[in-house]
Amino acid sequence: MAESIYVIAGKDESLVSARCQELLGRLLEPQQRMTALLSVNADEVSISDVLDELRTAPFLADKRVVMVKGADDFISKHRPILEKYFEKPAPTGILVLAVSSWDSRTRLSKRLPEVGKLIEIEPVKLWELAGHLTQYAAGKHKVKLNRDAAELLVELIGEEPAQLYNEVDKLILFARDEKVIRLEHVVSLTGHNRVYGAFEVIDAMIGGNAGEAVKRLRNMFEEDRDAEYTVVGAFAFHVRRMFNARKLLDKGTNPAVIAKQLRIFFNKDQFFAQVQRVSLAQVATFLEELAAIDYATKTGQAQAPVAIEQLVLQLAGSVK
Repeated sequence: MAESIYVIAGKDESLVSARCQELLGRLLEPQQRMTALLSVNADEVSISDVLDELRTAPFLADKRVVMVKGADDFISKHRPILEKYFEKPAPTGILVLAVSSWDSRTRLSKRLPEVGKLIEIEPVKLWELAGHLTQYAAGKHKVKLNRDAAELLVELIGEEPAQLYNEVDKLILFARDEKVIRLEHVVSLTGHNRVYGAFEVIDAMIGGNAGEAVKRLRNMFEEDRDAEYTVVGAFAFHVRRMFNARKLLDKGTNPAVIAKQLRIFFNKDQFFAQVQRVSLAQVATFLEELAAIDYATKTGQAQAPVAIEQLVLQLAGSVK
């Protein structure tokens, strides 16, 4: 049985929005939303409109849902009226309030457990992002997003949930009616240009051709307006595979086995040619420098285009 009132609280608007949609999917069937749902931003609706909707008998559904987004100020402004509503909610109405924070000391908070439920959204930690994306794909689209595909998305797009959700939504459209989103889909739609661009830069860099490496790097930024935010991830994805491949090669593992294990589908011959021209220590240095650049760009201490170009010039001169 559904609660009469839900409060969804969290600092990350994208996560709160996703949870709102997930809840809405449980409360109403898609065909019921035209007649039994009011979903509005708090600054676009009056308290009287909200209460009228909640108290109106549902049509072609057994309940009417009113979802108020960004409701922090709305609650503060209309607290006395809401306190009365919390005492006696409409029997066929469900109120959903999306807020950035929820004060546990208020009368509303103390009354909520008797008539509804508080859903608190904690920020997703970096190591949880891939699993969170698979849940998002399953919950919103009823589609399976493979773990390795989700991990590549995080590598390429970054840690911002809203951007990641957007990429998952695009992947669903790209894959059409397929029920499983695989690594190949991510590479084809989201990552191919960026990963391949990083591949080309590294190829020139390992060859000691600093000028060509920088030229290819600048082309990446000119051709992709999002490259500034994703280029470090694209390089890290490729260099991490180089590091793992180098370790396996040093152990005597067959390249064909490595390619299958690391899921290297494209440019396999060129990839192993690159790996065989550098030592494990050199690749490890590259990874360490990329991690430092990632931190510096996220904390405002550096700009990705400048930092990556400096790194390419530095390493192109050191690879023999």
